[in-house]
Amino acid sequence: MGNYIPFINSQTGRKLVKAHYDNADVARVSLEDCDQLAPLPGSIKLWIDPGVDGFDDLEARRSRPGRKNSWYEYMKAIYGFDRITDPLFASKPDKKVVGKFVQTLMDLCVVSKPDWITVPQLPIVGNSSRNKINRSLASATGEWKSTHRFAGHLILPIIFTNQKQINGKTERNGKIAQARRCYDDAHADGVWVVDSTLTDESGSKTLRNTRLPAIVAFHQELNSAIASTIRIAGPYWGMNLVLWARGLVDYPAIGVGNSYQYFLSGGTASTPATRLALSPLRRRASVAQLGTWLNDVLRTLGTAHPAYKNFELIQKQISLLSDPETARTQVAKAYRIWLDLISGTPPTGRSLALYQDLSEAYALGKSLKELKDEGTARRPESVAEPLMLNCL
Repeated sequence: MGNYIPFINSQTGRKLVKAHYDNADVARVSLEDCDQLAPLPGSIKLWIDPGVDGFDDLEARRSRPGRKNSWYEYMKAIYGFDRITDPLFASKPDKKVVGKFVQTLMDLCVVSKPDWITVPQLPIVGNSSRNKINRSLASATGEWKSTHRFAGHLILPIIFTNQKQINGKTERNGKIAQARRCYDDAHADGVWVVDSTLTDESGSKTLRNTRLPAIVAFHQELNSAIASTIRIAGPYWGMNLVLWARGLVDYPAIGVGNSYQYFLSGGTASTPATRLALSPLRRRASVAQLGTWLNDVLRTLGTAHPAYKNFELIQKQISLLSDPETARTQVAKAYRIWLDLISGTPPTGRSLALYQDLSEAYALGKSLKELKDEGTARRPESVAEPLMLNCL
């Protein structure tokens, strides 16, 4: 089985998982979408997330005339919906209200017979204002597990909403202590960690020296505090693979041709630009700019270069790959090949194998011209470089 976890958000994603990730051990879907997306292809285990992280900004998700939010419409029918994020209620949660809220969600989850369920939790904020409500939600989940004899696994989510929550040791200490308490209260079996603001394809200078090292440190410190049997990180583009290769997590959570960043439940994402995987560089780039750039790359490399055929194939198919669905399939295929390359290495050698792989991508990128429409990631090597430097 593939020790990675696709996050499936649509029928297109489900089809791509069936075509390219059918050996995945587990895949995650939201409770809201479960009726449409489950059962999963083949023998893939089902992980259902009830979507409580969407309560982070309830006003932004509220349905309005002419603009319905399917998450909001689904969740507003759950008992306690209007109280969970009320500051006064959060500071002194009513055990009965929280218990009924959790029981309703968990009972809805088990209808689809999942193997894993996410513990209902609000995302992390900068202060301790959500500690009590999250402890209460975790305790109610633990009680539900005991009374309903749920035989599957409960996964505690640790979802960050600002890089400042994880960058410093002092901040991490408090978050880890809270996570340990909630893990124990919920009788959880695993932890899932994701920074919802991390775009590790951005090429930002802060990634190399600040953000990515802080994520590594958090996972190291969390593993020391919680002896979990299931550890998950992502979805990201490459940092999930770095953590997995280093043995800090058991599963990298992955996108399925897109969504290589985690968006809180119920959020309205803008339509992304059509992007293609440039496998020799271990990155993606907007298809709109690639024609001229690829011509220059092929002239620079020459036919004898190992990456020449990969770039040449993209150049020949550029018109076809301009279609968003075709492009998404191209990315999903390329990402699966990358996963297989690293997973084919014994666990003790994965971090070095990934380092060497990214080093090759970095060296190649340094020899090529800029990708003009990629902002802070315009240098071809800018995605591989910070990942490479955090592999070992």
